[in-house]
Amino acid sequence: MESPQKDRVSFPEYWRLIRGNANFRRLWIAQMISETGDWMYMIAIYDQLLKLTGGAAKSIGFAFVLQVLPQMLVSPMVGVLNDRMSRRTLMIVADFVRVVVVGLMLVAAWLELVWLIYVLLFLETVFWALFEPGRSAVIPNITEGKDTLAANSLSSMTWSFNFAAGSAIGGFIAAAIGSYAVYILNSLSFLVSAYFISRMTFREPHMEHLPPMRFAELFDFSPIAEGVRYVARDKRLLATMFIKCGLGFMAANWVLVTILGDRKFPTVIPGLDPKTAGIVGMSLLMGARGLGAIIGPSLGTHIAGPDQALMRKGIALGFFISASGYIALGYAPAMWAACLCLIFAHAGGSMIWVFSSTMLQLNTEDKYRGRVFSSEFAFMTISMSISSSLAGLFIDRGVSPDTVATSAGVIMLFPAMLWLLAQRLWRPQHANG
Repeated sequence: MESPQKDRVSFPEYWRLIRGNANFRRLWIAQMISETGDWMYMIAIYDQLLKLTGGAAKSIGFAFVLQVLPQMLVSPMVGVLNDRMSRRTLMIVADFVRVVVVGLMLVAAWLELVWLIYVLLFLETVFWALFEPGRSAVIPNITEGKDTLAANSLSSMTWSFNFAAGSAIGGFIAAAIGSYAVYILNSLSFLVSAYFISRMTFREPHMEHLPPMRFAELFDFSPIAEGVRYVARDKRLLATMFIKCGLGFMAANWVLVTILGDRKFPTVIPGLDPKTAGIVGMSLLMGARGLGAIIGPSLGTHIAGPDQALMRKGIALGFFISASGYIALGYAPAMWAACLCLIFAHAGGSMIWVFSSTMLQLNTEDKYRGRVFSSEFAFMTISMSISSSLAGLFIDRGVSPDTVATSAGVIMLFPAMLWLLAQRLWRPQHANG
């Protein structure tokens, strides 16, 4: 009998996957380039919104809502598109549209039009919502077996690395030579992403034996209802789909990190204008958040491997780690301590993300996968929108960012307890609901 350790995902497995699987390699490179560009310019946008609105925290909360809420609004349509059309084609279209949208963001920033920045954030999110479920749904089509877990883990660590690197690089570029350069780089990144995805060649079984796509189907919600009924048949699958909804309550961090970097931990870099201390502080805290998100899945998948029972335990542990990190963040006395808290908290959060995505992929039929992932993203955006909006409103009404951070950590204990209660569904007598 083989040792369970042989089933663990190790770093050589990631290299073997990148080197040996051309389709995944191209998808991974596209992700690397476009996500790094996105995080580079996000710091610039948040910094500019604070300046244009007189430092209102709710402006960041509203901007973040516009980056996530459209996912819920368009998820039914996106789910149908991803289950009825070529996911590869949809990803390419989404990239080209975002080239234009981010280019217009440069115009909005130059004219200092806050309303236009908000409109463009909304539009970019709509096309991100078209792209991301497709990217998640094609991973099982281009990988198999343990490679699926490795691909999800590497994708999550890549997102985290892109977040850390993009936030840091974008902040320093904006501080050194101005934010406009960051917008241009992000727009170009989507062109490169589209090029690499266009070179992918793989079978898309969900399209086989289907009639041509008709426009009217975009407004036919019966396939979505069918997808919901499919998930509802298995209570374990239903519980798994709601994991990221619980994780979404950490979204208060988007407001917290921005405000803490700008007000509590501004960082002056020798040779740069002291007025850029706020954006540098944001970059450092965002980078720490991304570093934690790299550590979590790299350790978690190495320990759990393809064992779904261990993944479930890892999700519970991840919730408690995230809660502890944010509770501690409220007491951080200096930048270094705040960075350590964020690293710890987001190590847990990213472990939750990888394990929940993998479990959902492995237990969902291919023909429903696009709709299931779209629904998962929709529920997650509800909790994310609520938590980020409330964080901004409370801070603007005089509640200290430290108190908001600690409160966010306490709230994370509730989904942790619900997930622990849900474990009874995996007992044999509860199989299939």
